[in-house]
Amino acid sequence: MALNEVARFADVPIEVEVELDRRVLSVREILDLEEGSVIGMTRSAGENIDLYVGGKLVGYGEIVLIESRIGVRITDFNIED
Repeated sequence: MALNEVARFADVPIEVEVELDRRVLSVREILDLEEGSVIGMTRSAGENIDLYVGGKLVGYGEIVLIESRIGVRITDFNIED
């Protein structure tokens, strides 16, 4: 598909997924969660992650800290023919 054909869809929202980590919690731990609870992660700034759009791997990124927030710096795209 040519770029000018895709341009007409430029304003259509699409979900971008970034998975920072996965944890296994017991039912008790889940029931104990409340607003403001913190679930610790094993990943940290500088680590590489995968980026998904519509459930498909589209690229790779790096976890970054921007002031007190977490972000993702895109480092590469997964270009498939």
